[in-house]
Amino acid sequence: MAAKLESDKGSMAARLRDHGITPTAQRVRVGQILFACDQHLSADDLLRQLRAEGARVSKATVYNTLNLFAAKGLLRELNFDATRSSFDSNTSPHFHFHVENTGELIDVSPGDIEFARLPALPPGTESLGVEVVIRLRRVE
Repeated sequence: MAAKLESDKGSMAARLRDHGITPTAQRVRVGQILFACDQHLSADDLLRQLRAEGARVSKATVYNTLNLFAAKGLLRELNFDATRSSFDSNTSPHFHFHVENTGELIDVSPGDIEFARLPALPPGTESLGVEVVIRLRRVE
């Protein structure tokens, strides 16, 4: 098991270097958590996980690392709620359900949504992509 963790550290460090990021121990561990599976995490979620495993890391370091990863294309920052940003480890094209009363984010495959047409773009602009958020509320 220890050899697997070491190899994961090595592959994560290489992934960070491939994106122009210096692989510090904290960045590598953050990457291991974020990319263990497709997930949506806030800085607070990530900080809780790191501290639960005994890591000594500041909130500022977590925020700086998440913002760096997003700027370098490893994560997508999602701002569906004015009080909380989430970071999506799945950077492939997809959309989201946002459950407003729980904050939960659920991926929606692009193949599950159809557009008949998009509006004409204003002059002098180009499309960078389409984002769809379907807002929901859990009922009890």
